[in-house]
Amino acid sequence: MANSKQAKKRARQSEVRRKHNASLRSRMRTHIKRTLRAIESGDAKVAAEAGKATAPVIDGMVTKGLLHRNKAARYKSRLNKRIREIAAK
Repeated sequence: MANSKQAKKRARQSEVRRKHNASLRSRMRTHIKRTLRAIESGDAKVAAEAGKATAPVIDGMVTKGLLHRNKAARYKSRLNKRIREIAAK
Protein backbone atom coordinates (compact mmCIF):
# COMPACT_ATOMS: atom_id res chain seq x y z
CA MET A 1 0.00 0.00 0.00
CA ALA A 2 1.10 3.56 -0.68
CA ASN A 3 2.78 5.22 2.30
CA SER A 4 3.44 8.78 1.22
CA LYS A 5 0.87 11.41 0.35
CA GLN A 6 2.20 11.58 -3.20
CA ALA A 7 2.01 7.79 -3.65
CA LYS A 8 -1.60 7.75 -2.39
CA LYS A 9 -2.56 10.43 -4.89
CA ARG A 10 -0.83 8.56 -7.73
CA ALA A 11 -2.72 5.40 -6.74
CA ARG A 12 -6.03 7.30 -6.90
CA GLN A 13 -5.15 8.81 -10.28
CA SER A 14 -4.09 5.44 -11.65
CA GLU A 15 -7.39 3.88 -10.65
CA VAL A 16 -9.41 6.66 -12.31
CA ARG A 17 -7.33 6.38 -15.49
CA ARG A 18 -7.60 2.58 -15.50
CA LYS A 19 -11.40 2.78 -15.41
CA HIS A 20 -11.48 5.45 -18.12
CA ASN A 21 -9.12 3.47 -20.35
CA ALA A 22 -11.19 0.31 -19.84
CA SER A 23 -14.28 2.20 -20.97
CA LEU A 24 -12.55 3.49 -24.10
CA ARG A 25 -11.11 0.07 -24.91
CA SER A 26 -14.57 -1.47 -24.51
CA ARG A 27 -16.07 1.11 -26.89
CA MET A 28 -13.44 0.29 -29.50
CA ARG A 29 -14.02 -3.46 -29.19
CA THR A 30 -17.78 -2.95 -29.45
CA HIS A 31 -17.34 -1.02 -32.70
CA ILE A 32 -15.07 -3.72 -34.09
CA LYS A 33 -17.56 -6.45 -33.18
CA ARG A 34 -20.38 -4.44 -34.74
CA THR A 35 -18.39 -4.21 -37.96
CA LEU A 36 -17.60 -7.93 -37.91
CA ARG A 37 -21.29 -8.77 -37.42
CA ALA A 38 -22.16 -6.55 -40.37
CA ILE A 39 -19.53 -8.32 -42.48
CA GLU A 40 -20.85 -11.73 -41.49
CA SER A 41 -24.39 -10.70 -42.39
CA GLY A 42 -23.16 -10.35 -45.98
CA ASP A 43 -24.62 -6.89 -46.59
CA ALA A 44 -21.79 -4.86 -48.16
CA LYS A 45 -23.51 -1.48 -47.67
CA VAL A 46 -24.13 -1.99 -43.95
CA ALA A 47 -20.61 -3.38 -43.49
CA ALA A 48 -19.08 -0.36 -45.24
CA GLU A 49 -21.05 2.04 -43.02
CA ALA A 50 -20.00 0.15 -39.90
CA GLY A 51 -16.39 0.24 -41.07
CA LYS A 52 -16.54 3.99 -41.62
CA ALA A 53 -17.88 4.43 -38.09
CA THR A 54 -15.21 2.16 -36.60
CA ALA A 55 -12.10 3.72 -38.18
CA PRO A 56 -12.26 7.05 -36.28
CA VAL A 57 -12.84 5.21 -33.00
CA ILE A 58 -9.71 3.10 -33.58
CA ASP A 59 -7.73 6.21 -34.54
CA GLY A 60 -8.94 7.92 -31.38
CA MET A 61 -7.47 5.15 -29.27
CA VAL A 62 -4.08 5.83 -30.88
CA THR A 63 -4.17 9.53 -30.01
CA LYS A 64 -5.12 8.66 -26.43
CA GLY A 65 -2.22 6.22 -26.17
CA LEU A 66 -4.35 3.10 -25.69
CA LEU A 67 -3.28 1.46 -28.92
CA HIS A 68 -0.07 1.49 -30.94
CA ARG A 69 -0.47 3.09 -34.36
CA ASN A 70 0.70 -0.04 -36.17
CA LYS A 71 -1.81 -2.21 -34.34
CA ALA A 72 -4.57 0.27 -35.19
CA ALA A 73 -3.51 0.21 -38.84
CA ARG A 74 -3.58 -3.59 -38.78
CA TYR A 75 -7.11 -3.64 -37.32
CA LYS A 76 -8.38 -1.18 -39.92
CA SER A 77 -6.60 -2.93 -42.77
CA ARG A 78 -8.04 -6.34 -41.89
CA LEU A 79 -11.56 -4.96 -41.48
CA ASN A 80 -11.35 -3.08 -44.80
CA LYS A 81 -10.02 -6.17 -46.54
CA ARG A 82 -13.02 -8.20 -45.37
CA ILE A 83 -15.43 -5.42 -46.35
CA ARG A 84 -13.91 -5.29 -49.84
CA GLU A 85 -14.21 -9.08 -50.15
CA ILE A 86 -17.96 -9.09 -49.52
CA ALA A 87 -18.42 -6.03 -51.74
CA ALA A 88 -16.74 -7.89 -54.59
CA LYS A 89 -19.20 -10.80 -54.35
